[in-house]
Amino acid sequence: MDETVLLVGGGGREHAIARALADTDAALYACAGNRNPGIARLAAGFETLETTNPTAVRSYAEEVGATLAVIGPEAPLQAGVADALDEAGVYAFGPQESEARIETDKAFQRRFMRKHDIPGCPDFETFEDTEAACEYIDEYDGDLAVKPAGLTGGKGVRVIGDQVTAEEAKEYIRDSEYDRIVLEERLVGEEFTIQAFVANGQLRVTPAVQDHKRAYEGDEGPNTGGMGAYSDASLELPFMSEAEYNEAVDVLRATVDALDGYKGVLYGQFMLTTEGIKVVEFNARFGDPEAMNTLPVLNTNFLDVLVAAREEESLPQLSFSPRATVCKYAVPDGYPTDPEAGTKVAIDDDDVARIAAEHGDGDALLYYASVDERDDGIYTTTSRSFAVVGVAESITDAEEIADAAIREAGEDGLRVRHDIGKPDLVQQRIDHMADLRGE
Repeated sequence: MDETVLLVGGGGREHAIARALADTDAALYACAGNRNPGIARLAAGFETLETTNPTAVRSYAEEVGATLAVIGPEAPLQAGVADALDEAGVYAFGPQESEARIETDKAFQRRFMRKHDIPGCPDFETFEDTEAACEYIDEYDGDLAVKPAGLTGGKGVRVIGDQVTAEEAKEYIRDSEYDRIVLEERLVGEEFTIQAFVANGQLRVTPAVQDHKRAYEGDEGPNTGGMGAYSDASLELPFMSEAEYNEAVDVLRATVDALDGYKGVLYGQFMLTTEGIKVVEFNARFGDPEAMNTLPVLNTNFLDVLVAAREEESLPQLSFSPRATVCKYAVPDGYPTDPEAGTKVAIDDDDVARIAAEHGDGDALLYYASVDERDDGIYTTTSRSFAVVGVAESITDAEEIADAAIREAGEDGLRVRHDIGKPDLVQQRIDHMADLRGE
């Protein structure tokens, strides 16, 4: 059967998905609220539409004769796009609205973990009353993470003792537009992510990735949607053991068993602590940027995963190249608080390929995110603009490729966290865990 795949979403994560599908025999179509030029060049058709409108997405899927769909962002999942596609007979590799609550409702997420005895759940309380939440902060013996219960684009969490004081946290709660708040114990350790393909009660896991959400070098500044990430040539990261990786996988497996019928990607964001693995959060889709670290080293045909999921067959075992990856985002000056749009993107696929070739046995990939394609070129918007991923035998080599390639774009109007993946920052992670363990 010839497959036609509809990709929903237009960011860097979706560009990575599109590239993975472009290497298959499927016909690829895409729809998004923004026209991503990288995806458009790979797809047979690209429709600009509101992806949180299930009727609009379903109509386009029927128009192009889609047999499969992959939903990239979280907002369409929350809006029930997977439900609408499934009802139309288009298998959506993404959870339906009720299952996506594992991400879209953090209060539900924690209560779900508690109800099903899923390991790694921190101590928490949920609040619908602002003053009750503030009183809990006053009474709690220790630091807390303040989390709005709904979606915040990765920018809503405030951590007392790290990002804010207790008084600032209470001010944040009182001034925010969020009507439900989750307060949970502050977790101390090193964060990492493992993403899993899930269908038919099975899961297939991918290498661990460490994202960098802080805006500025040295992990300073406000949280962003993610400034970049790295993975190693093995499944685990340099600061963790194989046993700790497997412990996190066990958490994912217990979650999949409890969800009963979940399909799509389940993303576990974990904290490696001296008390073992703790769950920071779950996401119901690929991470951005983590998809750009994971998919370039996936040897298994991604289309085979989708077809097996739809046909209720055993998911293929995943094979990954033993290569490290480093992803670095270029964002507009002022991002995330006061971004300035309109800078021309002075880099293309040929540039990054040339730079990778200059570095020997490695590769470099350019992914567009939120950009504006005009007659005379591609320009930044007010969100994350584009990313470069270096792929090589070691994190150090991959970082050198990624950094050289993204510097090709210049510094005018752009900002990059050049420290992501550099040896000293990776070593800080290793030393941090060694110190916490008392080694």
